[in-house]
Amino acid sequence: MRASRPSGWRGGVIFATVAVALLAGGCIDRGGTEPQYHVYDGFALGTTFHIIAALTDTAGWRGAVDRLFEETSASMSVYDPASLLNRLNRNETDSVDRYIADCIAVARIASEASGGVYDITVKPVTEAWGFTGHDPQHKPRLDSLLQYVGYEKIRVVDGRLIKDDPNIQLELNSVAKGYIVDLLGGLMEDFGSGDYIVEVGGEVVCRGRNRQGRDWVIGIDTPEEGNMIPGYNRHSTLSFTDRGFATSGNYRKFYTDAEGNRVVHTVNALTGESRPSNLLSASVLAPTCALADAYGTMFMALGLEASAAYLEGHPEILGYLIYDDQQGGYAVWHSPGMEYMIGE
Repeated sequence: MRASRPSGWRGGVIFATVAVALLAGGCIDRGGTEPQYHVYDGFALGTTFHIIAALTDTAGWRGAVDRLFEETSASMSVYDPASLLNRLNRNETDSVDRYIADCIAVARIASEASGGVYDITVKPVTEAWGFTGHDPQHKPRLDSLLQYVGYEKIRVVDGRLIKDDPNIQLELNSVAKGYIVDLLGGLMEDFGSGDYIVEVGGEVVCRGRNRQGRDWVIGIDTPEEGNMIPGYNRHSTLSFTDRGFATSGNYRKFYTDAEGNRVVHTVNALTGESRPSNLLSASVLAPTCALADAYGTMFMALGLEASAAYLEGHPEILGYLIYDDQQGGYAVWHSPGMEYMIGE
């Protein structure tokens, strides 16, 4: 399952994980017109963000980042009752903006790839299981809810969301954050940067090189219960560039029901079941962070064997899958050709 380093790729480890150390200070300025690396850290979308970008023109770039966060939050926030997404789910409007339309299009790719196991219309089911801010139902009536689930039951036509049933609702958590990371990466390029890394809540996109002239390095957390702080307990690192990255797992969002069964937030959209498998986390490298985000959730729903089989047949998507070794520890399967990216 592992391969030697292919030609045409650049390796090299740099500083520390994105989650815990995206360099200290604001920038390094050596004068002249060469791009200098600037840093912007903050809090948005209910999580932290970290940006490092080599820029020649820094006028207004932080303000542009803030405005993008505001716009996308007003569009897709699940916490803001007035967001466009929540109004769509309440059928108060059928007009979609480009943000939601793009996320629907990306999500459809993963839905088709998984045969419908991954689906952004699964919101009624995840609510019944007690996620997305709702109290759990005791033994949800899945058959009655699954009639409102199905990516083929929605479509965007001329800027309007068409639903086959008004009870259909969208849940964009599995794609929106990665999509926003891609938008921020594009914003860095609008400001002339060809070397940057953007991280929002663990989702990453990077281009070019770091200030040491090497690929960027991110950390993969150990998927154990109680590991709630990104970067605190690191399993390994990945060194890469010119890709999007995301990790999905069920070790932070779960509960135990009255019968002692573990209920996880990743739901199989075909069956409505919310049960853990031996796959503990799925880290994905893809051409965009939005795709990596969606595929990570898809793999968690598919489980280890089906995910590994998919990845072996799709070299454009790279996966690092951590699973239970049934002996109290962890084991790893990763995509062929990924060996050279993996560090300690």
